[in-house]
Amino acid sequence: MKAKQTSESIELGILLAISGGMMDAYSYIMRGEVFANAQTGNMLLFGVYISEGKFAQALHYFCPILAFTVGIMLSDIVRMKFSKKLHWRQVAVLIEAIILFSVSWIPLRYNLLANSLTSLACGIQVEAFRKIHGRGIATTMCIGNLRSATQNMCDYMNRKNKKNLYNGLLYFGIIACFIGGAIIGNIGIGIFAEKTIMISAGILLAAFVLMFIDREEQKKGEDEA
Repeated sequence: MKAKQTSESIELGILLAISGGMMDAYSYIMRGEVFANAQTGNMLLFGVYISEGKFAQALHYFCPILAFTVGIMLSDIVRMKFSKKLHWRQVAVLIEAIILFSVSWIPLRYNLLANSLTSLACGIQVEAFRKIHGRGIATTMCIGNLRSATQNMCDYMNRKNKKNLYNGLLYFGIIACFIGGAIIGNIGIGIFAEKTIMISAGILLAAFVLMFIDREEQKKGEDEA
């Protein structure tokens, strides 16, 4: 089974999930235990610190939440104003890569800025890339993927429908790629420290290049041949 658009292909989904895992590992391990993707965790800690009257610490979690929201808005703006020469999702992933590259140059004393920019990039990604092979799959968080994977596997055991098996394996595969990204990120931090996020930016640039492949034109060529 092939995706009609490269933006919904498994290859692109793998790259985005690896990058997503790296971003979360980077912000949490390298930048003061703040989540880049998992805004539920940030909201929880924001509330905890507010309840304790620790407003400075609460700000470290509120700003990434706000930046993530702005990233979603920015992605929608790009969709509405996209270039005719580039698909709007290509523009979105390129902006994301540039943001992450800039984060690598921010000193550790400015973690609040670094985490906010990383969350901004995550917001762009979560809004721009929602599907793989027509299935609703997230590449920056796993809870929804885990639910869908488990549901499809249960349906397969009950109905023996191979489509459910394929879907379940697809969801679990993306989760594995996300975890793989976290592993790469943690190893990279031990070597490159704050510059590790450049790897994630490089992966997104690879995704940008991959999206130049026109699946619909490719399919037409195959049909004509």
